[in-house]
Amino acid sequence: MRTLLLAAALVAAPAAAQDSPFVGEYSLAEGPDVGGGLLIRNDGRFQYVLAAGALDERAEGRWEMRGDTICLTTDPKPVPPAMKKGPPIEVDGAVPTLLVTWPNGRGIAGVDFVIGFDRGDPVEDYTQDYGWTMPEDDRRIPRWVEVREPIYGITAPRYELTEADGGKLRVIIEPNDIGVVDFEGACAEKTERGLTLHRAEGQIRFVRLGDD
Repeated sequence: MRTLLLAAALVAAPAAAQDSPFVGEYSLAEGPDVGGGLLIRNDGRFQYVLAAGALDERAEGRWEMRGDTICLTTDPKPVPPAMKKGPPIEVDGAVPTLLVTWPNGRGIAGVDFVIGFDRGDPVEDYTQDYGWTMPEDDRRIPRWVEVREPIYGITAPRYELTEADGGKLRVIIEPNDIGVVDFEGACAEKTERGLTLHRAEGQIRFVRLGDD
């Protein structure tokens, strides 16, 4: 079903499109738990989708030929997600030591964090949707917090806690264009069965559809 949904997100290119040998529709060569596709259209545009576990990516924009390769640029340029400090809120009648939420206040689980204290070693853990609260018998005072959302790699500078914070921190993730890949001239080369796209995170192999 997921493969069908991904395929439906791509609009088929016209059969007569021959502006570039890359023009056409491609399916992700990886698997079985990863799905995706790439469409190179003859009007100079492309569309891209990928789903791998909890990660969902998409992009569309312009392509251009550079020698024997085709290079992709996302257009319009996406606004990356960001983190900001927000006012503390209660969860089940109490304010957690650390709570990461969306702007609507819904908690986010699985965000990695490190908390440093006035004494002793820092604590490393990850959030639940109800946040994270220090054990009652731990009387240390939180002094700083570092957080990182691991799926999309969203980070922020270290949060330094002041007396006014009372040892509590709420971080809000502004999603903006979360999941939209910012291709800045990422280039692909032809292969025997399709193409290989080179990006900062690594290579992605695609198989051209209709060539079997």
